[in-house]
Amino acid sequence: MYKILISGYYGFNNIGDESVLRAVVENLRARLPDIEITVLSHSPAETAEKFDVRAVPRMSPAAILREVSRCDLLISGGGSLLQDATSSKSIHYYLSIIHLALLLRKKVFIYSQGIGPIYDPQNRKRTARALKKVHGIVVRDEGSRQLLEQIGVPAERIVVTADPVLRIDRPELDKGREILTREGCDRSDGRPLIGWAVKERNPNSRFAGEVERCIRWLGEKYHARCVLIPFHYEEDRAVAVQLAQRLKDQSVVCIRSKHLSDETLSIIGNMDFLVGVRLHSLIYAAVMDVPMLGISYDPKVDAFLHSVGQQAVSATGEFTLERFQPAFEQAWDSRERIRTEVVARRNELQKKLNTNEDMIAALIHQG
Repeated sequence: MYKILISGYYGFNNIGDESVLRAVVENLRARLPDIEITVLSHSPAETAEKFDVRAVPRMSPAAILREVSRCDLLISGGGSLLQDATSSKSIHYYLSIIHLALLLRKKVFIYSQGIGPIYDPQNRKRTARALKKVHGIVVRDEGSRQLLEQIGVPAERIVVTADPVLRIDRPELDKGREILTREGCDRSDGRPLIGWAVKERNPNSRFAGEVERCIRWLGEKYHARCVLIPFHYEEDRAVAVQLAQRLKDQSVVCIRSKHLSDETLSIIGNMDFLVGVRLHSLIYAAVMDVPMLGISYDPKVDAFLHSVGQQAVSATGEFTLERFQPAFEQAWDSRERIRTEVVARRNELQKKLNTNEDMIAALIHQG
């Protein structure tokens, strides 16, 4: 049995990253027979139960050494692992696991990762030094490819595909309707339903205030009902709840309970339109054929929007009602065209994702 170890940001109840893991595991199993998958996780028991894999503590040096020693292939990814936007701790952690695998003569594969931003010159050198030695590099967007080339990784070693979540199976819409009904969202009045996936921890921030203004405007102009959808439950829920309380007069609904990826996909599938800050909320909209408008907090959001023929309203730091109004009006009037364009581009990106398993199968056959 071929043993695969997966390293990533797993077990933290972030719907986006959990969706990445689900997509990676499902597609590995669909393509590669007789494999054993182990995941480095913050919550090993939960990850093992949810994905039917072996899972071990991601911060245990003994567990990491043991699992790297026994694996045949280390998969690093997906998600945005090699970046130092917040601190260098993350990039050092993931590079150390890659270096350990290389030291123990294991094969290493970079799976549809989003690379960067990497600001520190030493982190750039460390990343280039490690990735020049790995056995396969697949990134999810052109920006990641360009960054790797800038820091010295040979262009011919880099393959561009897409985010693995684009290939996740679509659930039925019934479950999402049931959840919306439980949360008090009655669709019988025919009002437009607009989802919001906001990344913000401070309910009193300038950005949260602008989101509140935008939701009020949508209620006044379009008689829309807005649904606040937390993606990283621990980070997003408090702001979503407080915004809903401040907007009671607008019949705003907040998804207050924690849901699995299938349930969240189904919720988004019931929207008429999605306004997203969280990257994977926009990817979910693309999977579920829902027209979208993005607000960028990171280059990865711009990169994904570009890949499906869209562009962000603005960065979160520059976001205002005055910027949102014309962008939404144009997008709402063109929503069927947006839907058609996104679906066409999504289908092409899904085909590209097969490259990951093709390359991994080749590594396995090499022995």
